[in-house]
Amino acid sequence: MKILVVGGGGREHALAWKLKQSPRAERIFCAPGNAGTAEVAENVAIPANDLPGLICFAKENEIGLTVVGPDDPLAAGIADLFQACGLRVFGPSKSAARLESSKVFAKALMRQNKIPTARGAAFSECEAAFAFVGEARFPIVIKADGLALGKGVIIARDVKEARAAIDSMMNERRFGDAGSRVLIEECLTGSECSLHALLDGTSYRMLATARDHKRAFDGDTGPNTGGMGAFSPADNFDAGLQAQFDRTVMRPLLDGLKETGVVFRGLLFPGLMITADGLRVLEFNCRFGDPETQVILPRLKSDLLDLLEAAIDGTLAGTAIEWDERAAVTVVLASGGYPGKYDVSKPIHGLEKLSEATDVHVFHAGTRKENGEVVSAGGRVLAVTALGESVAAARARAYEAVSEIAFEGCHYRRDIALGAVAAKVVGD
Repeated sequence: MKILVVGGGGREHALAWKLKQSPRAERIFCAPGNAGTAEVAENVAIPANDLPGLICFAKENEIGLTVVGPDDPLAAGIADLFQACGLRVFGPSKSAARLESSKVFAKALMRQNKIPTARGAAFSECEAAFAFVGEARFPIVIKADGLALGKGVIIARDVKEARAAIDSMMNERRFGDAGSRVLIEECLTGSECSLHALLDGTSYRMLATARDHKRAFDGDTGPNTGGMGAFSPADNFDAGLQAQFDRTVMRPLLDGLKETGVVFRGLLFPGLMITADGLRVLEFNCRFGDPETQVILPRLKSDLLDLLEAAIDGTLAGTAIEWDERAAVTVVLASGGYPGKYDVSKPIHGLEKLSEATDVHVFHAGTRKENGEVVSAGGRVLAVTALGESVAAARARAYEAVSEIAFEGCHYRRDIALGAVAAKVVGD
């Protein structure tokens, strides 16, 4: 089978890498790809948001399956367009993808179906939002309604910060149309957990759990980013919480979507907060997470292509998923200044030293080739993943690999998974 992976980040590199391992994968293309995907697939110079161009390529090259990585094409209806052309695609419809593309829609659906989540209110008028925060109990969370590259969430600790956040979203258009409406919520406390579930419309199968590190700097300080690292399995999610998640989130969600006439086939990625009162849904994403994909897929022993097709065909109920019992840790290497302004085209050194490393994988996120050399081309540049018998072992191996890589301005968090390791030591 010929496979097309849409996107050019670390998630897409991990997807292409895993799909290549399937005995049924004949050729893999990645549009537009990066310097890393070029090692496991054939890069195609078509942007992920060029839907007509992608459809044309899929038709001309007899692509058997297109796997959509980023959220923007899904929100734009790429799955609907491909299906209308008789092309097989993995990813939810535009209607189903509203769970991610509109936080207001997702919040309303959760309320209607009594899915546990933070209390909040939506606003399309700036003055009304200002009035609401004037009476709020702080801290509060202010979210842009639409897609904002994982950066449209601001925690405000007082009225001044709240008004500034609302002004930047609604008036200054910091996130474009994504901030034309805002959602203002109570600030939940606890520990976060990332879940991934394959859905086929009626059934679902859970993938391995993970925990992401969103803040830019050590100690969970600094601005939010797309994600600076992750580890799997999560240390804060057990069988009891899984049962609670099934009962209070997934079944009500599937029932609620069915009542609105929406069929979800694809990958659902709920972000959870584990509170003293149980789990709460922070948000829904409708695609593989980044960097969660880079930490989960190296643990997957089953054929990813088979799983994606089972979701499309509605046969997940009879599908088993096999996992490597070892832990995995991913550390993201970012450009200096990220998530703010940063420079690109910085030569990356040391990658060749890790090309044959055991149980270490370097997934490219923002890279490209210039004059035969791999250089930086984005905010998040690389994701280094390592496997180990424990989170501590995986963490040590990941940071050992990171020490072999260098580029000008490179920065990364030095405390990825450190809390899990410390908690384990205390528990022992």
